[in-house]
This record gives sequence, structure tokens and C-alpha cells, in this order.
Amino acid sequence: MKQSLEKRHSALRDAEKKAEELFIRIEEKGILRGGVTEKQVNREIYELAFQMFGIKKYWHKRIVRTGKNTLYPYRENPPDLTISDEDIIFLDFGPIFEEWEADFGRTFVLGNDPYKIKLQNDIAQAWQNGKDYFQSRPNITGSELFEFMCRLAEEYGWEYGGPHAGHLIGEFPHERIQGDEVENYIHSENKVQMREPDKDGRRRDWILEVHFIDRELEIGGFFEQLLTVE
Repeated sequence: MKQSLEKRHSALRDAEKKAEELFIRIEEKGILRGGVTEKQVNREIYELAFQMFGIKKYWHKRIVRTGKNTLYPYRENPPDLTISDEDIIFLDFGPIFEEWEADFGRTFVLGNDPYKIKLQNDIAQAWQNGKDYFQSRPNITGSELFEFMCRLAEEYGWEYGGPHAGHLIGEFPHERIQGDEVENYIHSENKVQMREPDKDGRRRDWILEVHFIDRELEIGGFFEQLLTVE
């Protein structure tokens, strides 16, 4: 079991590292820019990911959202928007590397709007706050962590924008296996301890995500990565 767990974590770490490399390259190549649509950026990122890693499969839809679309959680499908030169953009991609899933989300700010930059910084710090809270409570449930993330949003001056704050992650295809059961999400109704093993006695690994929004100004920020794998 130990060797299997080590192999699993090594594969998950490697998948996330490659996803992070992809995001760095996206920024370096200037793919995130004004005057193009979200769909165009999505296509360019798909092409770049194929060039870098040969990625063709994603376990969930590839998300590029800008402007007021950054208010919407994952399940929504808002109309395609054109990015402006002073916009906020978030990316949420779930590439598959050698049958192991990554799930990586980051927010980018074009221009120098201090409020958007504050949002970008706040969600990164809130993710770390959430991880620290998780690590300090061995018996934490999904609902307890979700409630903590919602309180954090208020403390930072935002509203929490999604119905949950993360989910299970693992070997493809977890989305089909996972389904809509709240026990598989960091959700307000998930009273199961997050460190409890699955039905086969295996450790469960989690993604923690942060989605803070300001409905009045119609902006949101998103940040996600592995919670339980160092």
C-alpha cells in the first residue's frame, strides 16, 4: 500500500508540475492578451499543450473566462467574450498526463488595476490559508473546510463564488467515477472526514480551489491545485 501511495503521489505531483509549466509558458508567449476571444485563447492553449507535452485529453472542459464571465462557476457555460487590455482572466484546465489527472487554475491581470491585482493576490493567499487549516485539523470534514473558505472570502472583502471548494483527484477518469455525490466535493453538505479512505481502503486525494468574486464590479478570481500531495 505504501509503495502504491508513493507511486500515486509521484504521478500526481508530476502531472501538476507539467500543468504549472504550461501556465508559465502561456504567459511567456503572450497568449493572454486583449482583442481576442476566450475561445481563441482556449484554442491557442490547446495547441501549446500539444506542442509541449502531446496532450490531447482533458478530464474536464477547458475553461478560459474573462470580465463578467469570471463570476461563473465551472458548470456554467456563459457566452464567449472578447478580452480587453485591462481585463482579468482565469484559466481552469484539467490535462491528463499518462492517465493521471492534473487540475490547475490561476488568475491573470492585464494592466495595472489595483483592485484586480488585490483579487489575484488574495485568492493565492487564501488557498494557502485553506491548506494550513486543513493540515491543522486531522478530522476535518468537507463541510468544515468549505465553510472556512467562505469565511475567508468575507474576511478578504469578497464573496465565495462557487458551490464547492474543491474535489477528489486521481487517475483518469475520475469525473465519471466521482459523479455528483457531495462526499466527493469540499461541499457544505459533505459531513465525511476528508482523510477517510475510499470504499476500497485507499487514501483519497483532494484539489482545493478558491473562487472569490465581486458581483457589483463583475469580476472574479480562481486558484486551484493539489491539497493533499506535497
